[in-house]
Amino acid sequence: MRVLLVYPRFPKTFWSYEKILELVNRKVLLPPLGLVTVAAILPQTWEFKLVDCNIRPVTEAEWQWADLVILSAMIVQKNDLLDQIQEAKRRGKRVAVGGPYPTSVPQEAEDAGADYLILDEGEITLPMFIDAIAQGKTSGTFRSNGEKPDVTTTPIPRYDLLEFDAYDSMSIQFSRGCPFQCEFCDIIVLYGRKPRTKSPAQLLAELDYLYSLGWRRGVFMVDDNFIGNKRNVKLLLQELKVWQAEHQYPFRFNTEASVDLAQDQELMDLMVECNFDAVFLGIETPDEDSLQLTKKFQNTRTSLIESVQSITRAGLRPIAGFIIGFDGEKDGAGDRIVRFAEQTAIPTTTFAMLQALPNTALWHRLDKEGRLRGKDGNINQTTLMNFIPTRSLEQITREYIESFWQLYDPVKYLDRTYRCFLMLGAPKCKAPAKMPSWVDIRALLIVCWRQGIKRNTRWKFWHHLFSIIKNNPEVWDHYLAVCAHNEHFLEYRQIVRDELEAQLAEFLAREAEIAAEMKTSVLAS
Repeated sequence: MRVLLVYPRFPKTFWSYEKILELVNRKVLLPPLGLVTVAAILPQTWEFKLVDCNIRPVTEAEWQWADLVILSAMIVQKNDLLDQIQEAKRRGKRVAVGGPYPTSVPQEAEDAGADYLILDEGEITLPMFIDAIAQGKTSGTFRSNGEKPDVTTTPIPRYDLLEFDAYDSMSIQFSRGCPFQCEFCDIIVLYGRKPRTKSPAQLLAELDYLYSLGWRRGVFMVDDNFIGNKRNVKLLLQELKVWQAEHQYPFRFNTEASVDLAQDQELMDLMVECNFDAVFLGIETPDEDSLQLTKKFQNTRTSLIESVQSITRAGLRPIAGFIIGFDGEKDGAGDRIVRFAEQTAIPTTTFAMLQALPNTALWHRLDKEGRLRGKDGNINQTTLMNFIPTRSLEQITREYIESFWQLYDPVKYLDRTYRCFLMLGAPKCKAPAKMPSWVDIRALLIVCWRQGIKRNTRWKFWHHLFSIIKNNPEVWDHYLAVCAHNEHFLEYRQIVRDELEAQLAEFLAREAEIAAEMKTSVLAS
């Protein structure tokens, strides 16, 4: 069996980082971990080829080679997923799909022509699919019916199928699931509220494999809450700390975690000792009423400002997610988010209007209330809300556009980054010095030219850089890398403004047309 694994394209998003990746001659931030894990679970007597459409399109020769095409996608990849299914079917190929989006909305993939729907978690449903293939079945839907797999049985992903040079970081997973109950989150729907973890030996074997393949750059722990099971993650970190030292710290890690990380100094210290240098935090909003309403209670137990600062001082650069548009939200929510980012000195903030994702508690509540504008959802930053909010959609959208613009103002971004790195705890481990590559030198020169000479940030750029070198010298290279991130955000904030203003104008015109039709109907009656 010749299997072509296809990963659909992402639209331009906050995380696409095109301008940053151009600087270091990479094409994509992260690889498709799901597909290389699928390849490891399927029979190893089968042949595999993998094409990440974010790197290049599938060639005609690859289409012709394949007996079977397997695709996996997240919700933001929906459009290209459906296109790739249709491309495969036009060539007479059998098509199987899985992953978060098909699991949430299987009907759309089926309508596009998919033959096999391998839903939920593959450790359970892929063996069902393999049996169906062995029996000669040409279609089928495979579900786990609520059963969650023991991830200690998950094999080492087939990282050898990836085009390493195209990726900036590698992906690895330790746990699935999250113990919390945030109303808008689909993670607890897909993976449950009981975090399941791999064994430390299992994860270290995956790192050994990456190391043997020659990988020496960043590694992102893709867990949606890395610290969901604190006991098990500490056991992992204690062994990872030894592994990193023995291998001379070949990897720099980052991950996602709940903000209660700040209350566990031992855990933060262990992470930094293992060469973790950044963590994504789901802050969502500084408005406590909104946090209570959306059941993000873990963010209301202590001061959010103090928590973020504690994490920063421990040596973990905070990245934060923010959302605008919660029910009952008061005017000025966007300004409050900007002020919070400034107070806490969080350089990078993902910011979006609230979306009701399929099958979440929020989606079901709004559907029951008749407030959904469509049975769809998207987590891109350039999409209007897909439900009727409790305050004006126009007001929320304009607040959002203006706040996003302010967050990535070049001067404000440099100032926030500077304050963050003055506060940032120094690394607790140090990899042996290595000669910078020409790509690294070129990226450094471009950033210095654009931000230190070409733009009106020039004096601030040099002042902040020399001050970091003087006051916190061990983080200067990390600091410059984060300064470079605004090369992407400067362009992306304009995309956010242009696309949302166009969508808003279309929405308002449609609303005016409906109102006019209703008025005419009333007058006629």
